[in-house]
Amino acid sequence: MTEISYQLYSSREFPPLTDTLGMLKQLGYSQVEGYGGLYDDLDLLKNAISESGLSMPSGHFGLDLLEDNPDGAIAIARAAGMRAVYCPHLATNLRPTDAEGWRAFGGRLEKIGEPFRAAGLTFGWHNHDFEFAPLPDGTVPMEHILEGGPGLSWEADIAWIVRGGADPLDWISRHGNRISAVHVKDIAPAGECIDEDGWADVGHGTMDWNELWTALRATPANLFVMEHDKPNDDRRFASRSIEAVRKIAGET
Repeated sequence: MTEISYQLYSSREFPPLTDTLGMLKQLGYSQVEGYGGLYDDLDLLKNAISESGLSMPSGHFGLDLLEDNPDGAIAIARAAGMRAVYCPHLATNLRPTDAEGWRAFGGRLEKIGEPFRAAGLTFGWHNHDFEFAPLPDGTVPMEHILEGGPGLSWEADIAWIVRGGADPLDWISRHGNRISAVHVKDIAPAGECIDEDGWADVGHGTMDWNELWTALRATPANLFVMEHDKPNDDRRFASRSIEAVRKIAGET
């Protein structure tokens, strides 16, 4: 049976963490993905994960920490039992405006990743939508990030690719060999779920997850992470989404 993970950022507004982990275990999740706010009390995190019976094979880490304190980030990853580390974002005011700048950023990520790869960890980039917005020359930043950082892995957030105006199946076809993890999320029909920023529970939106799942299973991806950026009910999201994915994967 496919192990399904859950980005804990989805439940950031529904503390405490121990209750979230217990809920996820009850619903059939086996893994969770960490994010920056959870690493402040590492002992609490380690104990909560251990007691829940879940594992945390991957985590998101801010660019500053990864670049300025790689030893600290590696220590967090080791303590939580991670095998993969992803940089998830670049602030708007720091984003390059041309192809050369984005290739250089890919090279910067490549260099940042060196100590993590040396420590035996997968290191990669997690996309949003801005990486697919055309530059003045018609190319898109994601192409240049991957080109500038040939050793970078990719945690592909499929719904953000769609929101960026690109075709995820095309990207999976051309760059699937770089994908080590996937964010599984869904987009509500236009005008719906406005209070949830237009996101939907997986399998209850506009994404064709049956076709996407088939394409993604042909890649090296071994982490499938449920995420909703702003659910107003995290149990509803977690429950409906894992049920939908189990059906899509043919496991129910």
